[in-house]
Amino acid sequence: MTLPLPQSLSAPDPDPAPEPPAFPDPVRFKEDVEQLLHRFLTHKAELTTEGGRLPNLVDPITELLAAGGKRVRPVLTMIGWHAAGAAGDPDTALHLAASLELFHAFAIIQDDVMDRSVTRRGRRTVHQAQTADCERRLPAVGLPPRAGAMERFGESAAILIGDLALLWSEELFRLGHPTPAQLERVTPLLSAMRFEAIVGQYLDLEAGTLHRGDLESALLVAHLKAVKYTVEAPLQLGAALAGADQALMDALSAYATPLGEAYQLRDDLLGVFGDPDRTGKPVLDDLREGKATVLITLALQQADPAQQDQLRLFLGSPSLTPDQAEVARRIIEATGARQAVESMITDRYERALGALASFEAPTADALRRLAAGAVRRTA
Repeated sequence: MTLPLPQSLSAPDPDPAPEPPAFPDPVRFKEDVEQLLHRFLTHKAELTTEGGRLPNLVDPITELLAAGGKRVRPVLTMIGWHAAGAAGDPDTALHLAASLELFHAFAIIQDDVMDRSVTRRGRRTVHQAQTADCERRLPAVGLPPRAGAMERFGESAAILIGDLALLWSEELFRLGHPTPAQLERVTPLLSAMRFEAIVGQYLDLEAGTLHRGDLESALLVAHLKAVKYTVEAPLQLGAALAGADQALMDALSAYATPLGEAYQLRDDLLGVFGDPDRTGKPVLDDLREGKATVLITLALQQADPAQQDQLRLFLGSPSLTPDQAEVARRIIEATGARQAVESMITDRYERALGALASFEAPTADALRRLAAGAVRRTA
């Protein structure tokens, strides 16, 4: 029989492993990101203007962020970090999450220039605001306006401001002091996300110009701009920061792929049928740009010759009127394209929910709520 050791000779209890941070409501993630972005940009405004000697290029970014936004990417980053055990400094994870919102600011500022969008989140786009500011200052220097000069200035200024947001997104991540091991895991994923987002935007431009009209190309754009950049990359970046294994990374992709496609398909519908008061963007933009979305591609494929001719007349017309846009919407509805896209969204939403079977609560609960919000949103 083995006798118990005296207390003084017993092996000491090992130090318990540190408990990962509790999984808060994702709303808290958004609030923490907002506060960090505010502190970072306030500091940048103080540093970069040199007391008014230099132009304030921070305010346009600050105003864009203050106008709203769902902060989907930062929230997903924090969920991915918690899904992998929330290992490491929470402040590092928060800085990574917030840096993705600055990258998103870069992307949408330049996207608005390319799409010639007038409003974003219910306010003037950055290039429109820069144009108006230049027009306001012109009389003070006593120069006559040159045709197109103000618009060119506004667009060029917006591109530079977007570049600043891109530059600062990297700086903000580094301010979270990631360890060498974290950098080794995260940097390749960050580089791939940035590349894929830019390639997706290029293909979007190409499709709208060349009007190839094939569904495969439209789905590829959706995959790069929504699956990779909006859902999969943020989730995997957060998980990689915490040291996730390949099995978890694959499980996150199984959820992210159908959800990202559903997210972009909902965006396509809102771009044509949405309420501008809710979306913050004119409902004519996608039609005026002739965007080769899945919705438009399906409509053209399923339309009869007369419908095709009329749709092609309206698509890509910068002078498209609200009445003409309404005719285009009726044609799209008549082809069954709108209902087809709704069915595609439902199918992908259900596949995303099915992928959550391998996740434990509360991660699964948070991802389930996020999926519902992504596909049922009106803005």
